[in-house]
Amino acid sequence: MTMIWRRMELTYIGHSCFKLKGKKSVLVTDPYQPKAVGFSLPPLSAEVVTVSHDHEDHNAVSRVTGTARRDKPYVISAPGEYEILGIGVFGWGSHHDDEAGKERGKNTMYTIHIDGVSVGHLGDLGHTLTQEQVEHLGLIDILLVPVGGVYTLDPVQAATVVAAIQPSYIVPMHYKTAKHNQTFAKLEEVTAFVQEMGGQAQTMESLTVTAGTSLEEAEIIILQAKG
Repeated sequence: MTMIWRRMELTYIGHSCFKLKGKKSVLVTDPYQPKAVGFSLPPLSAEVVTVSHDHEDHNAVSRVTGTARRDKPYVISAPGEYEILGIGVFGWGSHHDDEAGKERGKNTMYTIHIDGVSVGHLGDLGHTLTQEQVEHLGLIDILLVPVGGVYTLDPVQAATVVAAIQPSYIVPMHYKTAKHNQTFAKLEEVTAFVQEMGGQAQTMESLTVTAGTSLEEAEIIILQAKG
């Protein structure tokens, strides 16, 4: 009998934008307007787009085109339960700051199931999580976590969230890079988070995970941005 391995490929576009590619479907998270962040957005097509909050560095859904399976991507921008072309998405409410949204408003975290792999995208989360929120997110294979501070979790808070969720793979996002414009000049670089986590990380062009894979110890993966 032939074994059919289910796997998902994760590519980092930049900022909080990723492409999740399964066997038949593609999902894009938090596409950005280039002028809002300071660097380009390569051409993207997908069946599904998730948006964590309505800021132009996260909500540029018009920049993502459809596919042969779907003329226009199905856009998810609020908490709820969704299933589109075999992709399961669960959205959970949170906040963009640690003042219950008073400073920057609401944020939606997503648990995404694609070809047997679960991915947690925390958006611009600005606070640590309650036990209830951790339980809502469920078992996470790959956690996409903001680490730059100022507008999101800082490296210490991000490490606390990672410890609570206990994913197999940790992929930092929303940190300062040489390409970012001055809006993000005060963010921490990714090295600050890596140091907080113990100083060990791998750099990759993309990450491919097979369904059912589990690690004895979580790995930090720094993905090279395509934007």
